[in-house]
Amino acid sequence: MRIAQVSPLYESVPPKYYGGTERVVSYLVEELVKEGHDVTLFASGDSITRAHLVPLCERSLRLDESCKDKICYHVLMVQKVFEMSSYFDIIHFHIDYLHFPLVRTCNTPTVTTLHGRLDLKDYLLFYRNFEDIPVISISNNQRKPLPWLNWQGTVYHGLPEDLYSFHEKPGEYLAFLGRICPEKRVDRAIEIAERVGMKLKIAAKVDEADKEYFKDKIKPLLKSPYAEFMGEIGEKEKDEFLGNAYALIFPIDWPEPFGLVMIESLACGTPVIAWRCGSVPEVIEDGVTGFIVESIEDAVKAVEKTSSLNREDCRKAFEERFTASRMARNYLKIYRKMIITKPILKAG
Repeated sequence: MRIAQVSPLYESVPPKYYGGTERVVSYLVEELVKEGHDVTLFASGDSITRAHLVPLCERSLRLDESCKDKICYHVLMVQKVFEMSSYFDIIHFHIDYLHFPLVRTCNTPTVTTLHGRLDLKDYLLFYRNFEDIPVISISNNQRKPLPWLNWQGTVYHGLPEDLYSFHEKPGEYLAFLGRICPEKRVDRAIEIAERVGMKLKIAAKVDEADKEYFKDKIKPLLKSPYAEFMGEIGEKEKDEFLGNAYALIFPIDWPEPFGLVMIESLACGTPVIAWRCGSVPEVIEDGVTGFIVESIEDAVKAVEKTSSLNREDCRKAFEERFTASRMARNYLKIYRKMIITKPILKAG
């Protein structure tokens, strides 16, 4: 099968540091290539892949300080994809909705994985005008704001089975991994650590948009003797960071579409203590691979109960539900369905 994968240009594929969507694209692309498919990847020029790479910019835009307008490169990429569309059996987009106006003019089947939140009020009018465009969700919960979209299926993210190693023995610290921003609620994680008297190691990046929030709200909290801020870490450091943790704290305060860090933790055998938001109940089995909580008090009790969990059950859940090979197989089922019965899109 000749498959095009269209990635955001903000990070390389795979990303050097933080970058959820680009990492998932990388795992999917490499798995499809391994299975013998002819894959073309549209991405930044510093991407590393066994697929055919079509670079649309020299390097990832987040790391390019000279880049002032990141959207223009994505528009150029969309144009290039549709210029080459006749070569592919299917085109798989991962860039939200930038390409939607051109999909209806394309004879090649296309599908778009929506990686972000869909509950913003601005989206209602927009997606009503494109409700025929074939899309894929990354959790069932993600669909709730727009259940009437042309959903082709839900495909959970997956990781290469050997990316992280199983750590049988729990460590003595709690872990927080991700971004410092209001919806990720690292402040909750720090409070939990203080309540239970355990060290919290925080491996997180701070985006430009969140620097003021970090300075005003989070930095004062880092004076706590229980909080250790490590900054942004790369892929190589995650195995040790997550695997040697007692538990991952996932204290989100928003409708998380998936939450890649949860399955990274499970792959290491580390249980997850997560707020009941977004995809969490679909990923974590309460009382087996972690605990789903709704308050600081619940989370404190969960930390105390975590020692009763079997870390092998966490790794087993990852192997059964969240590997890259399973993700690729589920996407291929959708590709084949769409190629055989190409959706009839509304004109205009």
